[in-house]
Amino acid sequence: MESCRMDYRFTAILILMLVGLTLFAEPAYPRNEYLNNGYNSCRTGEVDVRLEKENRENDYRHYNDNNNYNNNDDNGRISLTYRHYIGSACTKEFRSIQQENMELKQQLELLKMCSKVNKNPSIKHNENFKLLVSKCTGIVPTIDDNQDIIETSLWQDIKKEYLEDNPDKKIIGPIKP
Repeated sequence: MESCRMDYRFTAILILMLVGLTLFAEPAYPRNEYLNNGYNSCRTGEVDVRLEKENRENDYRHYNDNNNYNNNDDNGRISLTYRHYIGSACTKEFRSIQQENMELKQQLELLKMCSKVNKNPSIKHNENFKLLVSKCTGIVPTIDDNQDIIETSLWQDIKKEYLEDNPDKKIIGPIKP
């Protein structure tokens, strides 16, 4: 009768893993893709310095005492290596374009965020945001965030026009005013 019993250890492990995932999982947050530098690394070569020490202790014993050999040798090495990448695209023009793109990314982010920074007076008095406040002084948003919010959607407007053109047709759902 015992041979017919089911082994639920694997199922228990799966359940514990799912419970652990639900308890310790964190949400994924969005990020600004235009601020990601991606693969734009600029490398023309590299220098490598290496220090090595090696201990050798080899004893060779033979039947004849004249052939015995003791090798107690210490080796130390210092090496300096320079590698230059052939065909690298890292030219002065490429580096200047990279610098310009980095500055544009920073300016776009500041343009987007400075209206929020300038509206919050507590940030101006916080020492941790001193650099951000200095970058955002003088930047005034061109569009007022407190504009009138449109109550109806484009879909509702299209539905309303369709009903006016076709009064005999039935539609699903009411039209919101």
